Amino acid sequence: MKIYIIGGTGLLGSASAAELIHRGHSIRSVALPPVPTNSGIPSEMELVLGNYITMSDEEIKEQMSGCDAMIFAAGVDERIEFEAPVLEHYKKYNITPLERLLRIGKQSGIKRTVIMGSYFAYFAKKWPELKLTNHHPYIKSRIMQEEMAMSFNGDGMDVMVLELPYIFGTQPGRKPVWTFLVELIQGMKGATFYSKGGTTMVTVRQVAQAVAGAIEMGKGGTCYPVGWFNMSWKEMLSIFHKYMDVPKRKVFTIPTFLLRLHGKKMMKDMMSKGIDPGLDVVRFADVQTANTFIERSIARDELGVTDDNIDVAIGDSVKLCLDDLLGAQKLIDMKPE
Repeated sequence: MKIYIIGGTGLLGSASAAELIHRGHSIRSVALPPVPTNSGIPSEMELVLGNYITMSDEEIKEQMSGCDAMIFAAGVDERIEFEAPVLEHYKKYNITPLERLLRIGKQSGIKRTVIMGSYFAYFAKKWPELKLTNHHPYIKSRIMQEEMAMSFNGDGMDVMVLELPYIFGTQPGRKPVWTFLVELIQGMKGATFYSKGGTTMVTVRQVAQAVAGAIEMGKGGTCYPVGWFNMSWKEMLSIFHKYMDVPKRKVFTIPTFLLRLHGKKMMKDMMSKGIDPGLDVVRFADVQTANTFIERSIARDELGVTDDNIDVAIGDSVKLCLDDLLGAQKLIDMKPE
C-alpha cells in the first residue's frame, strides 16, 4: 500500500514509517519543520515539510493522490499548556483538522485510516462512574475525536483508533516527554514520593507494530486499547532510579488526600499564570491512583504486536532526559505551530 502519514517525522510517526517500509509499503508524509538532526527518519519516505492545518484542501488532495491509507500521528496532548478555554485548543489541533483530513481522504479514495489516540478515552468508557469527560477537557476531547472519526467509518473507508498509553523510547534530536519526571525525582531529597496505582505502557517499537497491524488487518470502526507492560508506579520508578544512578533510592507511597492537596496548589498556580489545564489534577487523583492496566492480548492477537524490552526503552528515555537537563544535546521540543 501507499500510505500518507501526518506527522511522519515525530517519534511515533517516524517509527511507524520505518516499520511499514520494512513490511514493503511506501510512505508519503507531511510534517512540521524543523527535522531533528540524525533523527533516523527513513530515507525512503517521501517528505513534505509544512503545516497541514494551514494548507488548502487542494494541497492536501494532491499529497493524498495515489495513497490507499492514512495515519494521523499529529496533534497535541495534555502536556501542552494553553490559556482558557483549553478545549477549544484541543479542537483546533486534534479534532477540526482531522475531520477535514478524513473528509478529503474519503473523497480521495483513502481506504484505511489509523488515528493515534489516548488510553484515557478507553478508561473514560470503562469507568463511566468517574465521569472523566465532565471533569477533564483533554479526556473529553479524545472522546470527541473518536466519535467524530468513527462517523467517517464505512462507505469504503475503514477507520481505526489506537488508544495509546505511556510510551518509552527515543528519537535522536527530539526532546523526550519524560524530562519532567526525571526533574521531579531529582528535586526530591533522599527518596521519591509518589502515588499508589500504576499504568500500562509500551515501547515505541510496539506502537509502530500496532500502527502497521491496524493498517494491514485492523477492523474498521474499532478503537483498540493498546497496552503490554502493566507496572505499579513504584516498579516503574525503580527502573528510573537505576538509570539515574540511584538504584537503592526508596519509593514511598503518599496518601491520596495529600495528592489532592498538592493538586489544589498546582491548579491554583496554573490558573494564576493564565493556564487552563487539560486535566483537573485534583480529580485526576482517581485515575492516578488506579491501576490503569490493559491486557496485552488485544495488541498481540488483533494487531500483531510482539514483546520488547521495556527496561531498555525506559533506560534510553531516562538517559536522553538527563542529557536534556544537562544541555548535553540540542533537542527539538514538541510545540504546536
